[in-house]
Amino acid sequence: MTLFIIIFGALTCFTGVVIIINPEIIFGFLRKSINKIELQILAVVIRLVLGTFLIYQSATSRYPLAIEIIGWLSVIAAVFLTIIGRNNFCKLMSWALSNVKTLGRTGGAFAALFGVFLVYAFI
Repeated sequence: MTLFIIIFGALTCFTGVVIIINPEIIFGFLRKSINKIELQILAVVIRLVLGTFLIYQSATSRYPLAIEIIGWLSVIAAVFLTIIGRNNFCKLMSWALSNVKTLGRTGGAFAALFGVFLVYAFI
């Protein structure tokens, strides 16, 4: 489980760096995929699996309380994304993607830092 968290953190960091350099690579893909049910399923499953792993592995990390809180927030987000339904998920994604020009690179920087934090917390 720890290896999964470290790999996820590294991929999150990489994705954040890609967003900083060229946001359209990631956001263009999301715009094309916004109406696909697979995007919502993937968003829910990743949050649920990651959150569960973070909760169970929090004691082995450098920051057990912070990691457990992040894990619970991830699980809550997965439940929320499931409950809101398909139409509201598409509206949420459309709203988020409409803010890419102003907040995209900032979000990429936060994603990169979050990925580094996850890796650091578990190595």
